[in-house]
Amino acid sequence: MFEKIKAKLGIAPDIGEPPYDYDLLVSLDEKEYPKYLKKMYKTFLGRDLNLKNPKTFSEKIQWLKLYDNSPLKTTLTDKVLVRDYVKEKIGEEYLKPVLQVCKTFDEINFDELPESFIIKANHGCKWQYKIKNKSKFLEKKELVEYVKRQFTGWLEQTFFPWAGFELQYKNIVPQILIEPLLLNTDSEYSVEYEVYCFNGEPQIMQKVKHSVPGEYSVYDKNFDISSFVFNPSHVLVEEQCVDENLKKASELAKILSKDFKLVRVDWLVQGDKFYFNEMTFTPYSGFYTFDNKDMDVKLGKMLNLKK
Repeated sequence: MFEKIKAKLGIAPDIGEPPYDYDLLVSLDEKEYPKYLKKMYKTFLGRDLNLKNPKTFSEKIQWLKLYDNSPLKTTLTDKVLVRDYVKEKIGEEYLKPVLQVCKTFDEINFDELPESFIIKANHGCKWQYKIKNKSKFLEKKELVEYVKRQFTGWLEQTFFPWAGFELQYKNIVPQILIEPLLLNTDSEYSVEYEVYCFNGEPQIMQKVKHSVPGEYSVYDKNFDISSFVFNPSHVLVEEQCVDENLKKASELAKILSKDFKLVRVDWLVQGDKFYFNEMTFTPYSGFYTFDNKDMDVKLGKMLNLKK
């Protein structure tokens, strides 16, 4: 879905390059943000955006992007700084190890890294590269140079114009974060828990397998199978038996989401353990293309912007 958003907004296929109108968007006066966000919304979803009285889930996320920002949200969107918050709220045992934090790609010390790891830019979404075999990666000089160009480009940009004024990204100081590559023990794919919290309460939980195509199981707040489908390109797998770790992740997400109207708390699963991954305050930038239009309305009713 995220790639479709980029295509609709004219973002170059090489994601190390900025969208065609990046310079315009990044230099806009904040008073102009609503006008341009309405254009983006109309372009992608084909309907007008009501910011004065938002009703649907997609509309309410646009409202949150513009009118519900804070320095704390920026801190918790930073993939490096959020770790202190998580440690304070739920404990260090749910944090993945940090292998290195660097200001530039050239600062990375590959000699000190294991054979598999993931390199991330701390200030964006999907600005990352997975390395499953370091030796083979370093042998491919052209690939190393390509990844270096990607990260050099990302570090020179701010992410907030990329997919529609996600302003929590705006003032993050760019860095490179390197973590272990956590894959599910029985496959080469990563598995995540995604816990959607509305007004501090976990309402929808997903177990997502990032295979091709992706697979997911989705549950409501009572852990009964839910009909909500956030990504229609994934295959729905109705697992009646709920993973007990998913229930625990939901409890911890409630603690982390206490002070926010909306946040999706994401966890990475490895075997019988799971680790905090990130807090996503504007999932999919609010550009949801639900197969069932009623779903957008139902989710919108669950989110109270005044609370």
